[in-house]
Amino acid sequence: MKKVFKIRIYEEICTMKIIPLKEGNFSTNKTKDFTLLTGENNATVKGIKMSITPFLIITEKDIIMLDAGIGWKNESGKTVISEILARENIKPESVTKVLLSHLHKDHIETTIVRTENGFEATFPNADIYIQKRELEYAMQNKNSHSFDFDTLEKLISLDQIVWMDEDSGSITDEIYFEVAGGHTPFMQVFWIKDGKETVFYGADDLPQESYLKYHLAYKSDFDGRKAMELRLKWQKEATENHWKILLYHDLDKAILQF
Repeated sequence: MKKVFKIRIYEEICTMKIIPLKEGNFSTNKTKDFTLLTGENNATVKGIKMSITPFLIITEKDIIMLDAGIGWKNESGKTVISEILARENIKPESVTKVLLSHLHKDHIETTIVRTENGFEATFPNADIYIQKRELEYAMQNKNSHSFDFDTLEKLISLDQIVWMDEDSGSITDEIYFEVAGGHTPFMQVFWIKDGKETVFYGADDLPQESYLKYHLAYKSDFDGRKAMELRLKWQKEATENHWKILLYHDLDKAILQF
């Protein structure tokens, strides 16, 4: 009886469900072209290797997308993300919020669907949260390969955009955001709390587990030193408060439990 009682208490406290929406492991080159890694090419493809793993978070109040991937499609032409959602019996219409950390092309593509008549929102009932200053930064860097401006311009024309311009705050009583900078000047990170459970998403400031093992300032970041300092701070807080950390670009692991 004691064992059953403990399981029930755990279920009452931990009501949040986390679904990694892993599109695959990829290699990317200097012009930010992505190649899917397979058993055949893994040893020969050059470039930086990373996964692309958006997340779906289900709480008592919301179904939340954390970033939106690169829109990778399978041989039948369906996106990997749509297939995962279908397996989980989640309709795109059920998603209530899309939280975008920044606007690099491997984080926004699945926000829209291209159709014969143009395009439409993938998640038609979701509010899409975008940091306004991050958009301004993107538009000032039209020569950057990190952005897909065709997708970006379609995205920002959607009716459901919620423009954010504060440095920190609460979206709901479950969702807290902070403009962290680091990887990009105005990249934002998110905390989602449900009961006694806290999920932290550091996006590309904390994209892989190795970033916590090797304290380095990466040249690929806008401000590598700031990103490094933030990781040290978050690691300490995660350890003290037992966060779950979501890893967008880790090849092997999507969730770290502290």
